Amino acid sequence: MAIVPHTPARDHTNSPPENQSRWECRVYPGQLSQTSQVRADLDADLHRLFSPTAEVKEEMVLCVSEMFANACEHSRSGQDPDGRVVRTLDLPRPGTVRISIIDDGARTDAAAHTSPKVPRRRTRRQQERAERGRGLLLLDHLTTRWGFRPVLDFPFCAGLGTVIWAEFTHPALVSGGGTCGGVR
Repeated sequence: MAIVPHTPARDHTNSPPENQSRWECRVYPGQLSQTSQVRADLDADLHRLFSPTAEVKEEMVLCVSEMFANACEHSRSGQDPDGRVVRTLDLPRPGTVRISIIDDGARTDAAAHTSPKVPRRRTRRQQERAERGRGLLLLDHLTTRWGFRPVLDFPFCAGLGTVIWAEFTHPALVSGGGTCGGVR
């Protein structure tokens, strides 16, 4: 049972209403081929928010693409033909933008879902040869802070989905402090 809505995200005016601190979420098919669209949408949404330097925007876009790829690879979002991934964007406090990726939950195949974690330490040679396992290291290095949590924090809801989030602090950001759609 997927909890992610299966309706296309509206992307016509995806910016927070006046004095609000949250954008409408964007919903994507759980396919790695959607990564370029996720990146382009975040770039456009950030441009509406503020004018970050190219470096800051590139770091945010890189992090969201890594989070999206992990959701497609390690959850039911990428396993099921109808799998979806949700991207949210909000301003939790002045000067901070938070990007979240929400997946469809635990995989049911042999590549079972595991909690996000930074990979164990590797030797320089092992790191050079590794083909995977750098995405969360990038998050750890490029974000102000990041983390993950279950979509619903009840034991009987285990496996319904994971939210991975990353926060970026930038002095040019200004939060309206409001809410979107009455939900905080």
